[in-house]
Amino acid sequence: MTIASDGVRAVLFDLDGVLVDSEQLWDRIRREVAEEHGGRWTEGASEHMMGMSTPEWAEYLVSGLGVRLSPAEAADTVIERMARHYATDPPVLPGAVETVRAVAERYPVAIASSAPPRIIGAFLETGALTDVVRHTVSSEQVGAGKPAPDVYLRAAEEVGVEAGECVAVEDSANGLRSAAAAGATVVAVPNPHFPPAEDALRLAGRRLNRIDELPGVLAELSG
Repeated sequence: MTIASDGVRAVLFDLDGVLVDSEQLWDRIRREVAEEHGGRWTEGASEHMMGMSTPEWAEYLVSGLGVRLSPAEAADTVIERMARHYATDPPVLPGAVETVRAVAERYPVAIASSAPPRIIGAFLETGALTDVVRHTVSSEQVGAGKPAPDVYLRAAEEVGVEAGECVAVEDSANGLRSAAAAGATVVAVPNPHFPPAEDALRLAGRRLNRIDELPGVLAELSG
């Protein structure tokens, strides 16, 4: 594991699968929308879309799975259903909010996610974290979704440090690849529902069983 000589300077969190148990929810809603609008769900579709930006997965629903909507309509339909779920039953993982608050007491933090800005904002409001997490980047706002490094490079820029001085916390194969490609030190919290590929896991310097183990790992890295 490599880290800047002066230790950790910022922490960049993925959202889905790291702070919220939402990968299964995204999967279920996309599948419902596909089936309701003439599409055909295929084996591997879930893993294929992990890390994609909203325009990318919306295009895949249409061109790859045959959904009879425009990409914009497909995206709007899925995101609206996700937002309603967040409003009534947000899938926040145990210890996630407390961990973000604890980490933010020592380091600048940011969200670097493939989720659309509306969903990132809903999580921050649900967890009363809008005063703690002042920087968020959705892959919608950069050139490409994960595994491209764009979202992490932008998040590091937002907090004002080099990506190599950041710790990135990820769960999925494409997310791990994205963070590593950006040059960040990668901490993995593997998603038990969609386990990342072993080659992607090898990019992580540390593997956690739970998100609330993160503050202790950061203390070790900061020496």
